Order: sequence, then C-alpha cells, then structure tokens
Amino acid sequence: MMARFYFPLLALGFLAITPAVAQLSRRVGPTTSTESKRRTVCSVLKYGAVADKSTDIGPAIQAAFAACKDGGTVYVPPGDYAMATWVSLSGGHGWAFQLDGIIYRTGTAGGHMIFIEKAKDFEFYSSTSKGAIQGYGYEFHRAGKYGCRLLRLAHVEDFSIHDIALVDAPQFHLFLDTCTNGEIYNCIIRGGDEGGLDGMDVSGSNIWIHDVEVSNRDECVTIKNPAEHMLIENIYCNWSGGCAMGSLGAGIDIHDIHFDKIYSVNSNQMFMIKSNGGSGAVKNCTFSNFIGHKNAYSLNLDAHWTQLKLQPGNGVLYQDLHFINWTGSCSDGARRAPINVICPDKVPCHGINIEDFAIWTESGNREYYKCANAYGNGFCLRPGSTYSSYTTTVTVTAAPSGWAAATMAADLTTLPLSDSIPIPTIPTTFFPGATPYSKLAGAT
Repeated sequence: MMARFYFPLLALGFLAITPAVAQLSRRVGPTTSTESKRRTVCSVLKYGAVADKSTDIGPAIQAAFAACKDGGTVYVPPGDYAMATWVSLSGGHGWAFQLDGIIYRTGTAGGHMIFIEKAKDFEFYSSTSKGAIQGYGYEFHRAGKYGCRLLRLAHVEDFSIHDIALVDAPQFHLFLDTCTNGEIYNCIIRGGDEGGLDGMDVSGSNIWIHDVEVSNRDECVTIKNPAEHMLIENIYCNWSGGCAMGSLGAGIDIHDIHFDKIYSVNSNQMFMIKSNGGSGAVKNCTFSNFIGHKNAYSLNLDAHWTQLKLQPGNGVLYQDLHFINWTGSCSDGARRAPINVICPDKVPCHGINIEDFAIWTESGNREYYKCANAYGNGFCLRPGSTYSSYTTTVTVTAAPSGWAAATMAADLTTLPLSDSIPIPTIPTTFFPGATPYSKLAGAT
C-alpha cells in the first residue's frame, strides 16, 4: 500500500485520491509500498510462535520485530495464536505488521496487547482481510471489571491500518495518540454492550479514516485533543455510543475536522461534543451527511456535560462549526432534543450553522430543539454578533420534510456483554449508497 495523496498534489503528477472535502493538509499513509516491505519477511513461526491457541506469541512478535523493524515485515501467518504477554514495539522505519492470523488474548495484565510507538512509514494490515485480535473482554465484563486495550499507536508517522478486525476488547479497541499522516480503512470493531469500551480514539494531525464499522456501547470514532486536519467518512456506528469529540478540558486545540457520511443506529448519539469548563478552542469543523435511526441523542453539543468533572477555565470556544444534511430518527425527541446546542455561559459559541436538518422522533408526536449561548444560523440558534447568555427551547409538533432516510441491512438490535463475541467479517458497505474507496485486500 503506497501513500494516498490529497488533491493539491495532482499538479506534481502523483496518484491522487480526492477526499470529499479538503480537510487533509498533505499525503497520508506509508511512504513505501507493501511489496517493498515484504522483501524481508520475519515470520513469527521462525521465532517460536505456534498456531495452537496456547503458546504465547508475545516473545515471537518481539523477536520478529527486532529483526525486521528497519525495512521488513513482521508476519503472523493464518492460524490461531494465544497472547499471554504484551509487546511494545518502539521505533523502526519502513516496516509492516502483517496479521493474517487471529491473536487471542490469554494474558490478564492491563496496558496494551500491542503498543507501537515512534514508527515511521508503517503499515498494520491483513492481506486476507481475515486477520483479527480477539480480546475476550467478556471474561472481565461479566465480573464487572475492565482489562487491557487491544492496539495503541503513539507518535507514529506516515502509516496505515487496514483490513483487520478488533473484537471484544477488555477496554479500548484502537487508540491513536498524537499520530501524523495516517489512513485507517476497511476495518471492523465489535465490542461489548458497556461504556468504557471505546472503538476508535484519535488525536494528531492529517489523518483519513474511512470505511469503518464500529459496534459497542461507547465511542464509535472520537476526536481527542489535540487534533487538526482530519477527514472521517463512510463510518457505520452500528449499535454504538456514536461519534464524538471530547471529553474536552484545558488548552484545547482542535480545528479543520470533517466528518462526512456517518450512519448511526441504536446509538447514544449521532454526534456529541462534550466539555465542562476548560479552555482553548474547537474551530472550523464540518459535520455533513449524517443518517441516524433510533438514537438517543442526535446533534448534541454540551458544554456543561456533568459526567466530566468541571475543568479549569471559563469554557471551550466553539467557532465556525457547520452541521449540514442530517436525516433520520431519534428514539424520543420529547425526552432528548434532536438539536441540543448548549454553549459555555462565559464563552458563547459563534459561527454555528445548522442547515438541512430533519430528524423526527420514533416515540410520540412532538420533539424540541434547545440552544443556549449559541450564535449562528438555523433552528434555535440566535443570529448577530452581540453575544450574551441565553437559553431557548423550540417545540416541534410536525415531522420535518425529508426526514425519512435509508437503513443498512446489517443493523444490529443487540450486543452481548457477558458472552463471547464472534469475530465478524469486514463488510463491503459502510454508508447507504456509498462505495468504499478501496476493495478489501483479500478480494484483490
């Protein structure tokens, strides 16, 4: 897999993938090809791994990495492998982790099963689209406990993650910590029906996430601080917490983020931005082409989110945020407002734009929109440039025009928590009518 290029580079003669909206600032993905990394292959079988679902693969991965971290591929062949000890893979340039087998958690430590840091020109993928990490989180959850996270990347540059399944994490599934120039696609995440089992948490710059399905009861794809120039599109939040931004505290620096073509069903929200106090700013972000069905919240910007302890500062500034073309349904619009834009008392939002928004309630025949300290255009927002504190509620008694929206055939109606979750197949569609940007690796 070579790097993907953002459209201003077309003039330079590079192969280009043009995102829907120009939020990426430069090329994303590895700078050398998958084929070049496979010129040197370090199979874990050579270093003591056995596909017997009982021999610990951890030491073999660590040894294969030491041999192949500068220009090679750590290869986990098809088969079932146990993992009792976690690995920390630091550094390396021009290397790949090819996971064609399935790794099953057998250890009980906290931390991260696979932790990759400070790598450059890196790829984590399955060539068959059947590679997976099975966390068996239910073994913890049925006892009311949490355990390890599955996969973390920290300070990784020029990378991609694709064609893998992350299943039933004891805690988080995928965590990107201050990463740069990355692409994540053709992935499925399926976790338990409980909070604290985040699907994908992302901070850093210039990252393209697309064609991903997440099922859990917490974050689907969530932006963390700091973050800039990210494009997140063709996302299927299938019985999930929904996509989000936050929780946001002091010193926030988030800008130029675009979520596009996001489908959410039976989720906590279609999108939530959450803070309580804090400082800094979220600026110049777009949230377009959202479809939702039976979600608790729809558009929910809550700057007084009491589940977060009050942070130092007068509040995060929300400026130039655009919510465009949202359709579908919410569970009960008279209980939870489909539009809920609650900004800080001392730092009113401005430049907020809500247009082509048509969400109707599944329960009853009325809903309401609520805005506080929010200035811009549309619905319960106030126009003008003289900002002061206010709260207003608008009651709606007729379904908005154009609210009916397409559904997905694979919509889930439940998720387990105390039973094992089977490893799902990576789908080939993630948003109604949208074609994935890349075929599955196993289909080519």
